[in-house]
Amino acid sequence: MAQAPPPAASAADVKGGPHTVFVYGSLMAEEVVRAILKRVPPAAPATLPNYHRFSIKERIYPAILPVENKKVAGKVITGVTDHELRILDAFEDVEYTRTRVEISLTDSSETMADTYVWSDAEDPNLYGEWDFEEWKKLHMKDFLAMTLGFMHGLEQPESKTRVETYQSFMQQQEPPASETKVEG
Repeated sequence: MAQAPPPAASAADVKGGPHTVFVYGSLMAEEVVRAILKRVPPAAPATLPNYHRFSIKERIYPAILPVENKKVAGKVITGVTDHELRILDAFEDVEYTRTRVEISLTDSSETMADTYVWSDAEDPNLYGEWDFEEWKKLHMKDFLAMTLGFMHGLEQPESKTRVETYQSFMQQQEPPASETKVEG
């Protein structure tokens, strides 16, 4: 099963960009990156060894945790500024911990990058494997709408966290219980 995550990067680690960030979920979609950073930085395929990408019960985004002999395919985004890294930290919210990891690039070289590791290594809601292509087909449109709402809210004096934004958005997407009953 999952091992305890490595130590978190500290807030002081935001200084000294440009930064390299390994992404493995919704941030692999350029549309989501553009909504968050207002641009799409250069990106390339990469792999994170000794981690596993889990689905999360009642969530449409994934989590990663250290798991020996597994690997997570994703992208490495380069040239991320200090300001953009703080925005990504706010987007990933308390559910994730920004962590320094070693990734493998397609040319077999390795480099260090920041990534967002699920904060609760013992979370009973983690299961199976999250699929990016399935997410794009089934959930990307709604997730992008939620992300745009979060970014708009982030600019407000009383902004919601990304988790609060996600939860309220998903509740609005569900039909009321009275509409889901089947008359018989």
